[in-house]
Amino acid sequence: MTIHHLNQLLLVCSLVLLVAVAAVRISSRSGLPSLLVYLGIGIAMGQDGIGNIQFDNAELTQVIGYAALVVILAEGGLGTKWNEIKPALPTASALATAGVAVSVGVTATGAHYLIGLEWRQALIIGAVVSSTDAAAVFSVLRRIPLPSRVTGTLEAESGFNDAPVVLLVVSLSTAGPVDDWYVMLGVILLELAIGAAIGLAVGWLGAWGLRRVALPASGLYPIAVMAIAVGAYAAGAMAHGSGFLAVYLASMVLGNARLPHWPATRGFAEGLGWLAQIGMFVLLGLLVTPSELGDDVVPALVVGLVLTMAARPLSVIFCLLPFRVPWPEQALMSWAGLRGAVPIILATIPMVEGVEASRKIFNIVFVLVVVYTLIQGPTLPWVARKLHLGQGDEAADLGVESAPLERLRGHLLSVAIPKGSRMHGVEVGELRLPTGSAVTLVVRDGKSFVPSPSTVLRQGDELLVVATDPVRDATERRLRAVGRGGKLAGWLGNDDEGGGRRS
Repeated sequence: MTIHHLNQLLLVCSLVLLVAVAAVRISSRSGLPSLLVYLGIGIAMGQDGIGNIQFDNAELTQVIGYAALVVILAEGGLGTKWNEIKPALPTASALATAGVAVSVGVTATGAHYLIGLEWRQALIIGAVVSSTDAAAVFSVLRRIPLPSRVTGTLEAESGFNDAPVVLLVVSLSTAGPVDDWYVMLGVILLELAIGAAIGLAVGWLGAWGLRRVALPASGLYPIAVMAIAVGAYAAGAMAHGSGFLAVYLASMVLGNARLPHWPATRGFAEGLGWLAQIGMFVLLGLLVTPSELGDDVVPALVVGLVLTMAARPLSVIFCLLPFRVPWPEQALMSWAGLRGAVPIILATIPMVEGVEASRKIFNIVFVLVVVYTLIQGPTLPWVARKLHLGQGDEAADLGVESAPLERLRGHLLSVAIPKGSRMHGVEVGELRLPTGSAVTLVVRDGKSFVPSPSTVLRQGDELLVVATDPVRDATERRLRAVGRGGKLAGWLGNDDEGGGRRS
């Protein structure tokens, strides 16, 4: 490749990224899932589009898709709050294991009897579309104020269920006879256990090291965090475990470890996550050939109908009934089983393995994802309102960034008071911060001043709070509690809420 060709490639890539970034804004205002916009860009660049790019390398798409999925799961894990998903772990684990099994069985039965696929092909399709997409779930749910149990369950499920589904699709797509179901189940459970152990260990060791090693520049912390997360995937995969589960759990541990310069790390991870989504969706759009989809539209609609109206609701009811989850929440979880790029990536596995009718499987999955994403994503807020599950009056949380003061054994907390925070109207003295911490500076309307105990805080203020190392966590807990409950937080019983949502 010459320098001239490299310049042309960079120009095309930059234009695609600019269009994709603009599409994020358009999709957020219109409610149209950005997935469809990115896929549309890829299709327009492909062999049936204006770009006329000839691309049919399923193996390369699978490799790049796996890499993008690792980044997306890392970003999702970093943004998952332990205090939100902890109560939802049993339900999410049930949906990610038993729920997947129910969904695969029901969907495969429908694909076999309704559209005439052989059992192996039907089971592959059932497994491929039974994985809820982490990118789709994270991007949609974080814009909708839902009860924490619902959000925690759906986020954890989307992070957990990729691992067993990948293992199942690979097992079904491997040449030769399929192992007995109990052998396959044992292998999947073993690989999940290995991946979980490695992910938790890598996350804990990484958080321990980052809290004790003062890096020379704040910009190195985001790179280090992402390197640890990706390393967890590699370690899990090399140990013959589930690398996808390892990266999600390691990232979740890191995301709840109160690391230095957290907002910068969170922003860096979100940027990488968007880049991974854009690249992955555009590449999948290039791989598909629209002129070949005509014969597979009706089968895709039939399989999608079985999945949406039968398989997903039955799996939710079967898994959540023992936990006494209210019916409105079960109904919303049934509708919120969003699919995205992950099923399309998984559909490349049988293509790479040379499974019979694998191109048909890919086309069915592609059409199913596009159609039902277009239906489910935009209607999810409406469904939540109809089920009376919105929480529009929930107080906005604070943005807290910690900069370590190593030699002084202290921390400088930067606190942003957003619109809707109940810290608005509270006097500095009414914060009742732990001994060893104090508000040292307030920035308001671009001007800074040293507050007195009677200074009334307002939304839009930025505070600098100095806390000694022993009371750093208690100080942040107290600030967040006041942000949620106001100056009466201590008497209302929420003074010890830990962590909360980082902005």
